[in-house]
Amino acid sequence: MDEAFWQAKWERGETGFHEPRPNALLTRYLPALHLPAGARVFVPLCGMSLDIHWLLAQGYGVAGCELSRIAVTRLFAALGLVPHVTPCGALDRFEAGKLCVFAGNILDLTPQQLGAVDAVYDRAALIALPAPMRVAYARHLVALTHSAPQLLICLEYDQSCRAGPPFAVDETMVRQYYAGTLLPARIARQAVPGGLKGACPAWESVWTLTPCPGPAP
Repeated sequence: MDEAFWQAKWERGETGFHEPRPNALLTRYLPALHLPAGARVFVPLCGMSLDIHWLLAQGYGVAGCELSRIAVTRLFAALGLVPHVTPCGALDRFEAGKLCVFAGNILDLTPQQLGAVDAVYDRAALIALPAPMRVAYARHLVALTHSAPQLLICLEYDQSCRAGPPFAVDETMVRQYYAGTLLPARIARQAVPGGLKGACPAWESVWTLTPCPGPAP
């Protein structure tokens, strides 16, 4: 992960990736994971996403990890929460109510630090990473969350039209990254209005990733 690139984005206020409302695909398709009431959802590379506001409003506990302390601080402020901040290895843990966010590199976060989660919501993490990093990220995420089911939202477009991020992640890639650990099922695919910032046509794909069945006893 190019930490300097993302830190500079937040410092300059270049946050066009920050959606002005909760993501419609999240609100429509999260029920596909059949989560129990009060489940704890992990949001990797969470920024100051309004998706977190929505998840909390539904009664879920939310854990997140975000590289930029600016984003973490703004997230809690927008929610009217004053976090308790404690050092946590290479990261800092911000916590208030049912929200816990780790500030730092997600690859430095351990399962013990994160604690148990019931699901993962990944809208902006996998597609934010260049190809060489995605396999390591996917493996880390599975280990970090003990193969918790995921709701994954990806972009598909002609990568030659634009360098990214966000990067194009198609079905072949999703199946490759999670092979042997999680079973991908695409539950929706829709065109992005106006394409990818007007550069080329693009589609959003919604996936559920569930643990692969173990060997028969």
